[in-house]
Amino acid sequence: MADQSIIRITKELSDLQRHSDLSLAVACKDADVRYVKALIVGPHETPYEFGFFEFAVKFNKGTTAASWSSVPLPLEPVADSCSFSLEYPRKSPQVTGTTTNGGRCRFNPNIYASGKVCLSILGTWRGERGEEWSAAQGLESILLSIQSLMSANPFENEPGYEDSNGPEDKKLQKAYVQKIRHESLRISVIQRMEEYLNIDIDGKVSLATQEDKEDYDLMNSDDETNVPFEPFKDLCKRRFLWYYESYLAAIQNAKEEVKDSQPFMKMPFECTSNTMDGKFNYTELERRLRTIKKTLDDEAIRWAGEGLAAKAAESTVAVNLQRQYEQVVELYKQTDTPHDVQLVDNNPFVWSLTYFGKPMTNLDGALLRIVLRLSPRFPEEQPRVTFETSIFHHRISPDGTPCYTQTNTRREDIKSHLDAIIETLEEENPPYDPRTLVFPEAFKLYWGKPEDRRVFSRRLRRSAQQSVE
Repeated sequence: MADQSIIRITKELSDLQRHSDLSLAVACKDADVRYVKALIVGPHETPYEFGFFEFAVKFNKGTTAASWSSVPLPLEPVADSCSFSLEYPRKSPQVTGTTTNGGRCRFNPNIYASGKVCLSILGTWRGERGEEWSAAQGLESILLSIQSLMSANPFENEPGYEDSNGPEDKKLQKAYVQKIRHESLRISVIQRMEEYLNIDIDGKVSLATQEDKEDYDLMNSDDETNVPFEPFKDLCKRRFLWYYESYLAAIQNAKEEVKDSQPFMKMPFECTSNTMDGKFNYTELERRLRTIKKTLDDEAIRWAGEGLAAKAAESTVAVNLQRQYEQVVELYKQTDTPHDVQLVDNNPFVWSLTYFGKPMTNLDGALLRIVLRLSPRFPEEQPRVTFETSIFHHRISPDGTPCYTQTNTRREDIKSHLDAIIETLEEENPPYDPRTLVFPEAFKLYWGKPEDRRVFSRRLRRSAQQSVE
């Protein structure tokens, strides 16, 4: 691959990773930018809503680098046929969908069960003049094009069905949306999270964690291609906590439309090897979803004990976190910051932030306790944050999980997390972003009519007052 191609790809990856896009993520194994994984979070108000859809991207047909077909992925292997042209960006790369339930689920008319993605810019579908690939496009434009396929009515993506509006067409469209919503939850969210957390089919959790196994393999294997490459594992865990309430709401709404054991309706464009077959079972999905939530909560609590062990062993992470805590405390004193930071049980892996509400705002008089739990594998695993004081806020879920972002370049800096949490709490005029929907009721009021916003403000002020009662 020409040096200019590597420079171009590296810059594109860097730009995507540096920006805090809440619906796209990319990663490459080690420094080999020719082999990329990408994650697309399903758009709001579509049957793909907040699902985790993974794609494999390769920039090279050569055999100098290991093929991902030999690397275990969270759910299934990547097809060998997925490769990139040597002539990027003059020619487009090839992209393969890997969230397919082992090649058994076609999530979209343009995303096949085999993983093939039909897009004119990829050269996998005939398009109109001007829709083909150009060197001015890049990885981000490809991912956004794929994301645009995940529409509210994906039925119309199938050629020949774009303008289908008859009664039978409406029935098929509704049935298609219903089964995509079910499988998005079952495969892209629940199945993926169960794999990450070692939850078996009966809901039992293995305490011999996959992380321990991976650490052992890394230390004892000379062949790194045998080590699972799961760059989105922590990201998906944190996003799951963000969107948990939305997943539950989707299940409750779907239960009113379909019954358990009701079979999926087959679409006219689906064939035997390229379809989405199955039956609805939202009762089971809800049980599995709640098990995942509890397992994630338990995992963060276990970090405290692991952290004390790491502190006793004077691990690098423990020493670093202790030093960061001392620096934050000193900085708060020097700048007369009204908030207070403590270590819970003198454990550098559990921080407690006491937030004092900003005067002359809806938070005036609030006294909130916020706990940050950190993993011994920090910063690879980012903090799990919980508002232990209840507060009615559109960016804080009912269970206290805040939806905040901070720059990826400072992910190892705890102060940047504290600043981002406070900024999220106090932000007065945030831009509308449905990807931050973590508390459906509060979100709907905040972004509703003027009267809805006034109701939101009253409830926020009331919860702020109740925080000191």
